[in-house]
Amino acid sequence: MKIVLQHITKTFPNRSKKDAGDVTAVSDFSFEVPDGQLIGLLGPSGCGKSTTLNIICGLEKPTSGRVFFGDQDVTALPAEKRGVGMVFQNYALYPHLTVKENILFPLENLKGKDKLSKADMMKRVDEAASLVQIEELMDRKPRELSGGQQQRVAIARALVKMPHVLLLDEPLSNLDARLRLQTREEIRKIQRATQITTLFVTHDQEEAMSISDQIVVMRQGVIQQIGKPQDVYDNPVNLFVAQFLGTPPINVFEGALRNETLYLGDDAVLSVPGGKDQEVWVGIRPEGFLLREDGPLCCKLNAVEVMGRDISVVVTHPAGVTPSVRSIIASDHVIPPAAQDVRFAVKPHKLYLFNKKTQERIEMEGERSL
Repeated sequence: MKIVLQHITKTFPNRSKKDAGDVTAVSDFSFEVPDGQLIGLLGPSGCGKSTTLNIICGLEKPTSGRVFFGDQDVTALPAEKRGVGMVFQNYALYPHLTVKENILFPLENLKGKDKLSKADMMKRVDEAASLVQIEELMDRKPRELSGGQQQRVAIARALVKMPHVLLLDEPLSNLDARLRLQTREEIRKIQRATQITTLFVTHDQEEAMSISDQIVVMRQGVIQQIGKPQDVYDNPVNLFVAQFLGTPPINVFEGALRNETLYLGDDAVLSVPGGKDQEVWVGIRPEGFLLREDGPLCCKLNAVEVMGRDISVVVTHPAGVTPSVRSIIASDHVIPPAAQDVRFAVKPHKLYLFNKKTQERIEMEGERSL
């Protein structure tokens, strides 16, 4: 089931006495979710991700715009009639019911032509439990389950209705790091097995990039960029997207283009044929540095952190926006313990230029390392 959002805007009354006017949570949001894909809605807290999800689900009505499931306009359709499965951040399991009873609950509320026999309901419950691998937990109460197990129950309860659309709102935020990794892999496996169109809301860019077919990066209710995770990472349209994606985050410098050469402070680091003289923001991914004795970028060494297959070289540079600049290089490089400075060359395809005022990406052709 494809989902089409056409010019969705959602405003809320402003409760602040200092600021007049309504608060816009989502602004002119248009996007088509292809049938059977997993889409990650990504952005910082308060950017409108959950509001968008609630509009799709039917828990919120848009101030303007239309929502379509396939060719059907569902904008005015109640939530219970949309065929949507929803998994909330806090799981929202009924504490007095067993796992089996929690999964069964949505089926017991079906009416009319959708009503199922007891045998059919139990078959669906067993299938949903098997899909998320919780068959041995069916007689337990939620308080007897770990966070990861509760998450699986919530997903099974959403899937048991055989929904057209599955919506996941920050489903992993209450889990520890190892369990988050395991559970997101299971969510992707389940989505592939069921081929249900799925929207996954998170502020964790690593989660979104690891399991999504496409990601939608949002900021203050506005779409910033849509695309395949690697494409967005490699080709950010603006400084916000570049800074939001990546762990460790991108390093940002104040730079200048002069005579078709990029300068970071006094260091001429890149040849930029055709580049117009201007002040720019410069983003360099941590993996975009090459440790080289004759490298054009000279930095003061702060620390070398061993991470196994890689090492993280933490340095400072006068043009750096943040106190520390972090590079990731192969662990077979040796930096003398007494070294005070290190020099780098930069990989042109891991370096991005942004307009100083608008912060939009400046497209350049033919950049070359110096």
